[in-house]
Amino acid sequence: MKISTKGRYAVRVMIDLALNNTGEYVKVKQIAERQGISEKYLEQIIAVLNKAGYVKSARGAQGGYRIAGDPGNYTIGMILRLTEGSLCPVACLEDEVNECERCDTCETLSVWKELNDAIDKVVDGVTIADLVERQMIREDAIDYSI
Repeated sequence: MKISTKGRYAVRVMIDLALNNTGEYVKVKQIAERQGISEKYLEQIIAVLNKAGYVKSARGAQGGYRIAGDPGNYTIGMILRLTEGSLCPVACLEDEVNECERCDTCETLSVWKELNDAIDKVVDGVTIADLVERQMIREDAIDYSI
């Protein structure tokens, strides 16, 4: 499994919006500059986040985007599944019921299940709030080292 730039950038956008959550809307241009992402590509990503209700938008001179809810309510897994689709390492684990004709005799299925569980545990165990906190701690450490 490889996470695309779309998925990685979507997580970065959510972190950016959480860090800059003053109640005001943030312009795409500002996010793009801070994150080093082209505005056009960022607009595509933000449209997906907006449609899912993860961000709110406003039009006009004071318009832009802001995070829709508490950063602690958005896991990395939620954002990656939204932008990437399934995170399952094999197709036979994507459905609720495994319909693979070999699932009863597949020697590797347990490995794929363990890998899938490990992926889910990591991405569903980290929220945007967690990443904001990590960034703030890292920035504080950098400030003190000067």
